[in-house]
Parts: sequence; C-alpha cells; structure tokens
Amino acid sequence: MPNFAHFVVNDVILPKRPYISFFSGQRPRYLCRIGEDMRRLFKAVLYLSVFGFIALVAYAYLGPFFGADFSAPQVEVREPVILNAD
Repeated sequence: MPNFAHFVVNDVILPKRPYISFFSGQRPRYLCRIGEDMRRLFKAVLYLSVFGFIALVAYAYLGPFFGADFSAPQVEVREPVILNAD
C-alpha cells in the first residue's frame, strides 16, 4: 500500500483521507470576511436588544421619580343600558 502522505496524482497531494481542495493554502480573504461580518452584525443586534431591555426596565422603575406617570386615569363612567325583556 502506498504512503498517502507523499502520494501525488495529477498535482493533487493525497493525505490519509484524500480530498481535493478548491483553494491552495488559506481561504481567500473575501470568503472569510462574510462570516466575520455576519458575526459582528449578530453581536451588535444582540447587544442593542439587551441594552434596550435594560433601559426599558430602568425607565419603568425610575420613571416616576422623574415625573413620568404610568397610572391609568380613573374616571367613573355611567351609561344607561336598555334591555329588551319582553
């Protein structure tokens, strides 16, 4: 059996598990950058949503100290009801 670590067929070096790679060496920079950009976008959305949630909770608790009134207006409402009881 040949040693696959040094076995070459048509300029393709075959390691223990042979495969043909489209890229020689490292992947091109533009392919690596797509994943990095999506990761940054996801992290930014995650951080902004966590910060927004914390700000909303802080506003709910600290709002009355700064003059925000969250209570519902309490007004008595009387309307006549007509029943059709024949």
